[in-house]
Order: sequence, then C-alpha cells, then structure tokens
Amino acid sequence: MIRFLLLLCLATGFAAIARADDLQPGYLEIREREAVPHQYKITWKAPIRPGLAARVVPIFPRDCVATEPVRSVDAAALLARWDIDCGATLAGRSVRLSGMENTAADALLRYQSASGITQAARLTPGNPAAVILQKADRWQVARTYFVTGVEHILMGYDHLLFVLCLVLLLNGAWRVAATVTAFTIAHSLTLVATTLELISVPGPPVEAAIALSIVFLAVEILKRKLGAPRLSERFPWVVAFLFGLLHGFGFAGALAEIGLPQGEVPMALLTFNLGVEAGQLVIVAGAMLALWALHRVHALYAARAQMISAYAIGSIAFMWLLQRVLSA
Repeated sequence: MIRFLLLLCLATGFAAIARADDLQPGYLEIREREAVPHQYKITWKAPIRPGLAARVVPIFPRDCVATEPVRSVDAAALLARWDIDCGATLAGRSVRLSGMENTAADALLRYQSASGITQAARLTPGNPAAVILQKADRWQVARTYFVTGVEHILMGYDHLLFVLCLVLLLNGAWRVAATVTAFTIAHSLTLVATTLELISVPGPPVEAAIALSIVFLAVEILKRKLGAPRLSERFPWVVAFLFGLLHGFGFAGALAEIGLPQGEVPMALLTFNLGVEAGQLVIVAGAMLALWALHRVHALYAARAQMISAYAIGSIAFMWLLQRVLSA
C-alpha cells in the first residue's frame, strides 16, 4: 500500500510538471505587409500562468498607430492580434516588452519583413527589448536557436522522458552514450528533412506515436529480467534510431513555430540541433549521476528508483497517449 501511494504521489508530481509543458515562453511575431509599406501584423501569445498575459505589453515606436487588438484564449495562453501602421520601417528601431522585468519568463520575438528577411531574438526580464535588424545577424541567430534547442529538450517533457527511459533501461556509460547518439542522429535527419519540406507528416498522429514510444520503453524497463534481455536491450541503438526518426517530427514542429531566418537556415538548424544535444547531455549526466549515487548507498535503492520512475513515466506517457488520440 505504501509503495502504491508513493507511486501515485510521484505520478501526480510528474503530471503537474507535464502540464507545465503548456507554459511555453511568450511569442511576439511582427510580420510586415507585402502590399503596404510600414504596416505590420502583430501576434502576441502570452502564457497565463507565468504572468506574461497580465503584466506584459508589447511597446512599439511612438509613430506606430495600432488598431484594436482581437483577443482569444489559446490553451493556457492569451492570444492577441492587431495591426500597426508606422511612419517608417521598423528596421533599425527598438521593440520592447513593457512589464517583463517583473516576471520570471522569457519571450521569443520573430520579425519578418515584406522581402522575407527573418529575425529571431530572445527577450528576457534583464533584456526585454530588441533592435530590429536590417538583415539577420549570424551570431544572434546562433545564440537564439541554440538556447531554443536546449529549452525545447529540457521543457519538452515527452522528449525528456524518452531520454530518461534510455538511461534507466541500459547499463554502462558507453552503451548509454552510443544509444543516445543514435537517437540524436535520427531526430536530426528527420528535423532537417521536415524543415526543408522534403517530407511532411501530420502533427497529431506524430504526437500520439511519441507518447507511445515512451510507454514502450517504460514497459521494457518493467519487464526486463536477468538472463532474458528484452528487444530494446538487445538492439538499443536500432530502437533509439527508429524512435528518434519519430521524435524528429516533434522537434520540427517546435522549430516551425518560430520559423527560420532567411539566409541563415544552415546556422539555425545546426545550432538548434547542438542545443538539443547539449540539453540531452545534461539529462543523461544528471540521471546517471543520481543512479550512481543511489547505487553507492545501496544497490537496492537504485533498482527501486528505476522501477518507480518507470511506473511514473509509463503512467504519464499513457495519459498523454489517451489525450492525444482522443483530441486528434
């Protein structure tokens, strides 16, 4: 009974974290109209829980005249759309998120000119303003997309739990490293192919299949026995590679939300992938260190932690699977 309650508490805690995946950074899009110079369509998506929706307001240069915003609620965020008419181009001028210094959240700014020039920048409480550039800056692109990649793997809990399952399933640092590398290579291939529009797969089935991949690994962990290795233990690189192809579609969906800067597509793809890989290394190192510390105290503690974690992860992934299938 005590073990059941412990599992329930862990599952509830994980579920709370999982729901927090909806709390993405704020998103401010500025898109210049093609037909009319110096007029822009504005989209501001502000998550409700971190306080962006209630406290933060986009501020444009004084000569910009705005229409009345059209507001709606999208999941756990406030979505507002309006137009602005400026006396001159926004290039070379500053855009700011007023009130952001009073929050603990970040926001992503995406600007697209009528000629197709795209800029992406991160706005933070310490630096809530950005200057719209005449053209995309390579190192700004590199920094922005690297951080976006790191945050996506650390805050994209389905990908995070999949990597954790690989650590829980396998023994030996080199085996884990090789398997995670196979996962990385696979999702990088799919990400690049999808981003360059070489292949296209509908989002809802992919999201459901990603949840199913986590359920599969959690079951493999729970059913393994000494002397009778499971499929994923015998061929971990193959399993990780195949599921990595699937997860790459999820990464591509996240990247599609912010777009790619014209003229800097290779740099954006490279640094986003490097950011994802850096985030994965943090997850793997942290999980392996925790298991090693538990094993040093007592081998039984490490074994129980693996089983409890597998139950919790499998339960959450199954909940995601149901949600995604029913909402498709």
